Amino acid sequence: MIANTVRSCFPRAAQVVADKADEINKLNVFPVPDGDTGTNMSLTLGTVVNEIEGLPAGATMDDIARAITHGSLMGARGNSGVITSQILRGVAEGLAGAKGPDATTADVASALRNGVKVAFKAVRKPVEGTILTVLKDVSAKADQLERAKVPLGEALDALVAAAYESVARTPDLLPVLKENGVVDSGAFGLATFIEGFVNAYEGNSGALTDFKTTLDTAGAKGHVSAAVDIEINDDWEGSEYRYCTEFLFHADSAQFDEDACLRYFSTMGDCELLVGTNPDYKCHVHTNRPDRVLRHMLHRGQVFNVFVHNMDLEAAERTDAIREDRQAAGVPDDAPRKGLGFVAVAAGSGQQEILSSLGVDVVVSGGQTMNPSTADILAAIERAHAERVIVLPDNGNIRMAAEAAASACEGVQVAVVPTKTVLQAFSAMFAADPDADLASNVEAMSEAAANVRDGEVTTAVRDSVAADGSPIHAGDVMGICGGSIDVVGSDVEQVTLDLIGRMQAEEEGDTLTILAGSDLDDERFAHLLAAVGAAHPDLEIDSHRGEQPLYPVVFSLE
Repeated sequence: MIANTVRSCFPRAAQVVADKADEINKLNVFPVPDGDTGTNMSLTLGTVVNEIEGLPAGATMDDIARAITHGSLMGARGNSGVITSQILRGVAEGLAGAKGPDATTADVASALRNGVKVAFKAVRKPVEGTILTVLKDVSAKADQLERAKVPLGEALDALVAAAYESVARTPDLLPVLKENGVVDSGAFGLATFIEGFVNAYEGNSGALTDFKTTLDTAGAKGHVSAAVDIEINDDWEGSEYRYCTEFLFHADSAQFDEDACLRYFSTMGDCELLVGTNPDYKCHVHTNRPDRVLRHMLHRGQVFNVFVHNMDLEAAERTDAIREDRQAAGVPDDAPRKGLGFVAVAAGSGQQEILSSLGVDVVVSGGQTMNPSTADILAAIERAHAERVIVLPDNGNIRMAAEAAASACEGVQVAVVPTKTVLQAFSAMFAADPDADLASNVEAMSEAAANVRDGEVTTAVRDSVAADGSPIHAGDVMGICGGSIDVVGSDVEQVTLDLIGRMQAEEEGDTLTILAGSDLDDERFAHLLAAVGAAHPDLEIDSHRGEQPLYPVVFSLE
């Protein structure tokens, strides 16, 4: 039955893509519009596998199609993942419409036609020489095979050949691929998935090298292998936008205007995508202001599973990985330093991850009780490998060490943006402009940091006195704002609520960014977020695991 075939073959094909993810990643010459294509496709397919495996025995093709549609939409990562989700949705819905118990060549052709229809509808500006080209070419080949009444097994082999032949043509359709000597990464990923699926259907091992076809695909696949030789490309001038922003969105109204939403995305950036059906959508856009995109959508529904990827950072990471491969092979490294780099200090693994996603090149471990030395910061500045470096100390006690490191640097222009907290650093990084000079960046970032009002919740280690003169005893929970102990209590949640309430009364903010420390578990954090939402329903809440020690809650209001 078709349902059983898809259910058994899909996970094996997804595993083939996962195994090939690194190879697919290295083909991505743009550098990383949305992170790495192979990783994003693999994560998308992996979510589908989880959905399929969660279905009961005897699930129909309709059930499987819904699982594929839901799983790929929820799990789609990056541009390539979102487009892959729409290809999967279209093909799955097409197979669900098959008449007989077993698939025929006509059923496959019909499903691929539907895949083309759905995928091309999702992409406002389709580009030739990409994953969509391979999909279109494979669908056209399926139509030809259907008209010739070719048996299914032979037809599937022919479709694999057509996929690789289409991949081999991508450099002729997209000049940047030819310039870099590679085929398109998404196109190669789709061909890999198709071959993995056919291998599984025909009972082969699933390894691409074991595939035996009735048609001559050796030439096409050989061309692909030869094209996978990539050189370091640090001077790529691509999208003017820095952040790949993607999230799930649940519309509040049945009248949600999809076209208006896409038009708004286009004013904020490029590579805009909105896929799904009301009320559930996957949104994607490259932009310099993810905060504005999210705020716009929050007025129209609920936003969740937000991922903001810094494409400049990911490009640098990809280049570093390729450089390491070249050095291991004995190839000399003469890559120039990047123009502008960033170093920041963070106290927890979650904080480090967020800073990295915002474009910080090197994150130094440190904090209130573990201040890094001048030597630590100097080493971080060198690792940033940039002509100009901005240091974000993120703590008043670390500022002098940062400034000493900046003064001691030779051959590198270094400046310090005097952030006192990691939350100020978040805002400062949103204001950074890699194309501006050092002084302009310091001014803009310092201004952004100064507009952040911070709150911290921690436990007193000795007796003291609060700002209003009331006593503080060791073990009391304290709410601190701007260095002033304004709230004292016995419960982290209540002190946090009181501190937010007091700060909102002084000056109302629109957005609350809140980080959970290592001592606050997920259950208590979720309860706290619900309480804040109930007390301040108009406040946009952006929550993360910061994993900072000693401070179960830190937050900012803007």
